[in-house]
Amino acid sequence: MAYPFHLAINVTDLDAARAFYGGVLGATEGRATGSWVDFDFFGHQLSLHLGQPFETQATGKVGDHLVPMPHFGVVLPLALWRDLAARLTAAGVDFVIPPSVRFEGEAGEQWTMFFRDPFGNPVEVKGFADMGAVFAG
Repeated sequence: MAYPFHLAINVTDLDAARAFYGGVLGATEGRATGSWVDFDFFGHQLSLHLGQPFETQATGKVGDHLVPMPHFGVVLPLALWRDLAARLTAAGVDFVIPPSVRFEGEAGEQWTMFFRDPFGNPVEVKGFADMGAVFAG
C-alpha cells in the first residue's frame, strides 16, 4: 500500500496558487484558511502557505541538464503525463526543461518536464510507460 506524502511550501498569493495548482494542474482544493490552502496533488497533500518561496539553484546534474535544486514533483503513468504535458503547453507554461524522454532504451526510461509555478517553485513531473520501472536499477 502506498502512503501519501505531505509537502508544505511557500507562495506569495493564494488566489494565483489556486489558479495554477487547481486550474492549470487540475489539483483538487482541500482545507484552507486565510494564510494557506491544501491541494490533493495527484494523491499527495500539498500545502501552500503565504510566505517567501525557497531559494533554488540549477545544481542537480541529470543527463545533459542542470536542474533546479531543490525541487518537488510527481511520477505519473505515461498517459496521464502526456495529458498533463499537453495541458501545460496549452496554458503557455514556460518550461525549464520541455516535455521530453531521457534514458531512452535504458532501465529507468522516463519522460520528464520541469517548470516553475508562478512563485518560482520548481516542479518536475515524470512519466513512466511501466510504473514498475520507477525504482529499477
